[in-house]
Amino acid sequence: MAVSSRKFDYIVVGSGSAGSVIAAKLSENGKHTVLLLEEGGEAGWLSLLPKGYGKLISDPANAFFYPVQKDTFGPDKTWIRGKMIGGSSAINGMVWVRAGKEDYDHFEQIGLQGWNWATMLPYLRQLEDHQLGANEYRGAGGPVEINTNPKPTRLAEAFIEAGRQTGLKVKPDQNGPTLEGTGYAQWNIDRHGKRVSAARAYLDPARNRSNLTIMTNVRVDNVEMVDGKATGISGISHGQPVRYAAEREVILCAGALASPRILQLSGIGDSAVLKAAGITVHLHSPNVGRKMREHLTLPINFRLKHWQDSQNRDFAGWRLIANALKHFAGGKGPLSYGAAEAIAFVKAMPDAARADTQIMYNPYSYVIGAAGIGFETAPGMQLYSYYLRPQSEGSVLVQSADPAAALLVDPNWLDREEDRAGLVAGTRAIRKIMGQKAFEPMVKGETELTSQAQTDGAIIELARTLGQSGYHAVGTAAMGANEDAVLDHRLRVRGVAGLRVVDCSIFPEIPSGNTNAPTMAAGLYAADMILADAKG
Repeated sequence: MAVSSRKFDYIVVGSGSAGSVIAAKLSENGKHTVLLLEEGGEAGWLSLLPKGYGKLISDPANAFFYPVQKDTFGPDKTWIRGKMIGGSSAINGMVWVRAGKEDYDHFEQIGLQGWNWATMLPYLRQLEDHQLGANEYRGAGGPVEINTNPKPTRLAEAFIEAGRQTGLKVKPDQNGPTLEGTGYAQWNIDRHGKRVSAARAYLDPARNRSNLTIMTNVRVDNVEMVDGKATGISGISHGQPVRYAAEREVILCAGALASPRILQLSGIGDSAVLKAAGITVHLHSPNVGRKMREHLTLPINFRLKHWQDSQNRDFAGWRLIANALKHFAGGKGPLSYGAAEAIAFVKAMPDAARADTQIMYNPYSYVIGAAGIGFETAPGMQLYSYYLRPQSEGSVLVQSADPAAALLVDPNWLDREEDRAGLVAGTRAIRKIMGQKAFEPMVKGETELTSQAQTDGAIIELARTLGQSGYHAVGTAAMGANEDAVLDHRLRVRGVAGLRVVDCSIFPEIPSGNTNAPTMAAGLYAADMILADAKG
């Protein structure tokens, strides 16, 4: 096996939401050598184009495709993750939702010392250069430019007004101590209409540092260990075996699917799973790859009365060309917008103490057919919801010692009755909003694809065919206070020195909403922990 002629203080595996942040912060003071490894290549211009994600997520050069097990309540789907510098932050929908005070305080309540709101809010603010300016909850001057949807339309205004008519507060900013309310979405898109990925925000300014080495097209398969300490990694690059040594730490930032894969291939995981896969057990850690939680979304389409309110024709033909010109001339138009243009956080379940459901508004409607995803040929809009804090637990487990073998990804969708009730309640909350007077001048009604599903059972059945992953999987290498948790509260792998995990997999529950911002903040927090330990 080829051996690197250089040793590094730190090896960071994965350049996504956390990895880019950590590599930049660890190399910032110039005292430490840092190697950042990315399995994909550099992010191209299409990643900067916000609506370019539609093409990126269908291209195996830019995305990983994970087949997912069919289960009792969920759809048979393929999960997609980013495969380029920036990871999934370079192909996601750019919706900037940070979760609420209760989420972080709950982490500390379950034993995760230091993960409370008081600790995490400064890191969340440190990320931001917010269009609305700094206040107690927002940041300004940070590397991630945050802008609000710049193009109010009468349909979007109707969505927000309909939310108000149901009793929701209208919020200019979707982030703060509490989430409940409705308003335009915030996006990590700059004022010129370009995506601000984690790599663009943190890694690009650090690229010329002599103590930071960035390598692409390296698939990491194993963490190498000597006497219970991580000493480096091994893998494949351009078909050739490679190995790199770490003097201080190896930090896995490969995501909620890939990080548990690397741990298990390294012999860290449930001993029964590893033995069945033909992998030598180095450490029995039963929850590696387990306790996964994920959002299940259910899109609902509505027929509109007028073409002027729908974007269904804007992404093909001469309209696509015109919108491309708008984008490249001044960062304007629908190609410059994020995945959802407005959001409502609602209490959908009876007696809910806080918002339990996120509803996303799109001024277009699509359907999934034999040829894939396509826009409807009549004017339409779409809302989709997800239950914010699902309790059902899935898994991602290795099946073979062969690093190229497919993972066994089992979402275990809606296993808990609470989650099934949440799915139903979210769908009814969508229909409640759409039934308000604000929509009467523009909306004909829900399309036949879903309108016939009125009972709880029929709505759950819809999820089997139309449900989609929220791409917010967490928990597969989670922190916990108990000894069987994969990580301690400082993100160290229990039982192995010099090895941490920092990505979506660390959260034992989904932070309410989207996961990019919380994961980037976790990267900042982790970097401070690592540097503090280095001084010790």
